[in-house]
Amino acid sequence: MYGIFSYDIASPRVGLKQDDYILDLEVVALLGYFNDLKIDPTVFAQPVLNDFIALGKPAHRAIRQRLNELVSSGTPAFSDVHDQVFIHESRVQMYLPVHIGDYTDFYAGIHHAENVGRMFRPTSDPLLPNYKQLPVAYHGRASSIVVSGTPIRRPKGQFLHEGKPVFGPSEALDFELELGLIIGKNNPLGESISVEEAEDYIFGVTLFNDWSARDIQRWEYQPLGPFLGKNFASSLSAWVMPFDELESFRVAGPPQDPIPLPYLQTTGEKHFSFELEVCLQPAEGEKICICRSNARYLYWNFAQMIAHHTVGGCNLNIGDVLATGTISGSTPGSYGSLLELSWNGERPLHLSETTTRTFLADGDTITLHGWGFLNGVRVDLGDVTGTIYS
Repeated sequence: MYGIFSYDIASPRVGLKQDDYILDLEVVALLGYFNDLKIDPTVFAQPVLNDFIALGKPAHRAIRQRLNELVSSGTPAFSDVHDQVFIHESRVQMYLPVHIGDYTDFYAGIHHAENVGRMFRPTSDPLLPNYKQLPVAYHGRASSIVVSGTPIRRPKGQFLHEGKPVFGPSEALDFELELGLIIGKNNPLGESISVEEAEDYIFGVTLFNDWSARDIQRWEYQPLGPFLGKNFASSLSAWVMPFDELESFRVAGPPQDPIPLPYLQTTGEKHFSFELEVCLQPAEGEKICICRSNARYLYWNFAQMIAHHTVGGCNLNIGDVLATGTISGSTPGSYGSLLELSWNGERPLHLSETTTRTFLADGDTITLHGWGFLNGVRVDLGDVTGTIYS
């Protein structure tokens, strides 16, 4: 996984996570290990990944192959410079990995959409008529996306209290378990991206927590959708898993019925199986896992999201973030938000004999984890954490 880190007096730069260490790619380049690849070392000395991403997938693959050769078991390539190139994670500070020009949040988790529909439209079909026809989404606020570990201030806004609008701190603050796609290539304004070529526009995948103030959102969202209930903060992992490294985790997605229109039709294994977990730790109390889900539960796949996003001619840029929307499973323990876990506050979640939650309290820390297994070896997506304060 790639990220941006600094240590001691070194400025932020590109690193590759290796267990408990981070490989300093600027130093690796300056020592000449990439000379035959014709890679400018300054691309690794940047405070965001965007210039590195812009090298393109052939360069990324060549760099990764070289690094695999250098760090593979039994290879002494770094033996004389180990302490120069490997920095223990306890010494580093992590940063937002990309400069994000634009951010789009999808609603691709069908179980989450069904649960929300059952809560707020109990007498009708839980899914709105367009849900299975197109990947529903809205444009969010890129400026308030923060790196994992950043404290999250409880937002203020309008919401209904006893049927009347009031102003104050949100009383229904929530997390959302999501994945984020980091766009790795530009498409010109006016030119769409087909489903067949869409995955080539993904640099990598990361964990994403799209915090939500449910009471503010509920009052404001009609007719134009989320605004203050979502724009106060979203948390992005410090680490990005390159898309090429997801190949072994491909799985078939759920059947799509009705069959989408031709521009959204895909074949083959376009979904990915990654275990996802959410843990909550109160200010005083033990950390407890409150959700176990899986990325394969998404209804719409990554290629369909990109194809639909650009079908009207929208231009994506390197570093843009496309989030999946809440990834919930079909059973209560797999629901990816407190809105679902507490069923909009009707069924308090018991953290211990004396502690319950319907929504987040000040001092609560939420941590998202993601991982898969490759040949019996756990492969981590990293994590995302944030603590609520007022």
